Amino acid sequence: MKIGLFIPCYVDALYPHVGVATYKLLTALGLDVDYPLGQTCCGQPMANAGFETMAGGLADKMDRLFEPFDHVVAPSASCAAFVRLNYPHILKGRHECTTSGKIMDVVEFLHDVVQVQSLPGRFPHVVSVHNSCHGVRELGLSSPSERNVPAYSKIKDLLALVDGITVREPERVDECCGFGGMFSVEEPEVSVRMGTDKIKRHMATGAEYVTGPDSSCLMHMEGIARRLGLPIKFVHVVEILSAGL
Repeated sequence: MKIGLFIPCYVDALYPHVGVATYKLLTALGLDVDYPLGQTCCGQPMANAGFETMAGGLADKMDRLFEPFDHVVAPSASCAAFVRLNYPHILKGRHECTTSGKIMDVVEFLHDVVQVQSLPGRFPHVVSVHNSCHGVRELGLSSPSERNVPAYSKIKDLLALVDGITVREPERVDECCGFGGMFSVEEPEVSVRMGTDKIKRHMATGAEYVTGPDSSCLMHMEGIARRLGLPIKFVHVVEILSAGL
């Protein structure tokens, strides 16, 4: 099983340690992982801004770059969801899309494909789980509260394997933090208010850290928390899962 590691552009530029943690964890589990050096942005920012046709070149390049791999794994639910759901029609007329059918967020890959049963690390802290919108409603990382389905959380299942951790969830467990990519640019006041409310719900759990599968959501909330001087820290879920490596 050959795995192509996709590190989204904002993770590469702002949170490279998340990419490193993902690589360390996958290789520590004995997996054959390669990081193609020619990778760039998947095109999500362009498409979300209304310029989907301009994302075609990026999508074409990424699809060809990751064609040799059995699985494409990314530490970003939103980017994985964008490629999975949008590449088929963006690449229509160019060539048959292969990446959309094999890209996965690292959480669903570890949970569904690798089926991890144990992890070596320890994280003796109280953590509140942030269920990002793309992860919940497009990748199925946890059950959406608006649907009458049995509750589940792949994130919590994996965190439960970490020694010493206490996992909690906020009120309105899967309500949006307000980031939403272009939404935070076009509606900054609403976005900040939503993020502030979300942070306070996370803090009400008694958590020391907020964790989740999207550095973008964590970045948004961390920026608000810093400006307001709120005593809460933020860490990508893969950093907790790889603790001790």
